[in-house]
Amino acid sequence: MQTFNNVYDRRPVLVTGHTGFKGSWLCVWLEKLGAKTIGFSNQQRTDPNHYELLKLPIVDLQGDICDLPQLQEVFKKYQPEIVFHLAAQALVRYSYKEPLETFSANTLGTASILQAACECDSVKAVVVITTDKVYENQEREQGYCETDRLGGHDPYAASKACAELVVNSFRQSFYAVKGKLLASCRAGNVIGGGDWAEDRLIPDLMRAAAKDEVTPIRMPYAVRPWEHVLEPLGGYLLLGQYLLEGKAEFAEAWNFGPEPEGHATVGEIIRLASQHWPKIQMEIFSHAIRHETTLLKLDCTKAKRRLNWKPVWNLQQTVEKTVRWYREFYEHGTILTREQLETYLADAEKLEKVTLLKKAG
Repeated sequence: MQTFNNVYDRRPVLVTGHTGFKGSWLCVWLEKLGAKTIGFSNQQRTDPNHYELLKLPIVDLQGDICDLPQLQEVFKKYQPEIVFHLAAQALVRYSYKEPLETFSANTLGTASILQAACECDSVKAVVVITTDKVYENQEREQGYCETDRLGGHDPYAASKACAELVVNSFRQSFYAVKGKLLASCRAGNVIGGGDWAEDRLIPDLMRAAAKDEVTPIRMPYAVRPWEHVLEPLGGYLLLGQYLLEGKAEFAEAWNFGPEPEGHATVGEIIRLASQHWPKIQMEIFSHAIRHETTLLKLDCTKAKRRLNWKPVWNLQQTVEKTVRWYREFYEHGTILTREQLETYLADAEKLEKVTLLKKAG
């Protein structure tokens, strides 16, 4: 997992959405792996911005993922061999305010990236990142697996489900013909340091705590699959490795979520977080809101069995690492990203050794 068979070393890798939360963490990992990373994102950046704080030595491009001619120029100039497509409008409540922008970015933007990548001879593989919300939610206890029906009540979920259909269409209609490999990934509620997006639980809690304010909470009993950002990123990189090695059997859809105990309520996450930063406080308020899912779980059996992927940190570790990152930033101006990546890799190595010992026993 640490080296991914060295497939990324000195290899040109295009990351869309590199200035976002997940994209910036992915670029840090790719930096460690020796990749020649090219980032492509729009001009909208949070303040503060995790990517800018990291000062990564990568190609930093700005543009519109729906602008096919611009994308074609980027692919022609930089000749990437693999693409990780993370650029998106990723907020549920914002999607109600701007549904056309959401569908444009998440559906048409995905189609534009796939078109440009398909036309570029250097590209061997593409990994498209969607969301766990692509499934037609039935508020069931059983986790959703990759063969479950796609759906989406809100514009965000629907646009991402549409993106999955676009991926499948391009895979069968164009990529298979050209010998290119295309996969999609669906992750759970990803948390970690450096996320400053609006209307997300962890960023809202951390901003409020830094100002000695109370965070209003809408749905404390809603259950979500919580995982540290490094967990799905490891899955994306592992999947990318197999695709770059030409293993066509992995060009499919994949879930990357936590172990069963990582499925917890919003209230439980806040309780755990407050143990590591007592300033974190919440108040529940009643407010007329649009439809929001109250129960969402992922089944990651496929990734565990076929990719040999598994989460490294449990829920308590995930919350502790996340809160510590923000507390260190707000109280001391320290950026713990690279340090926490090293800790994660060391813990992953220990977990692998324990697993091997159990098998040997």
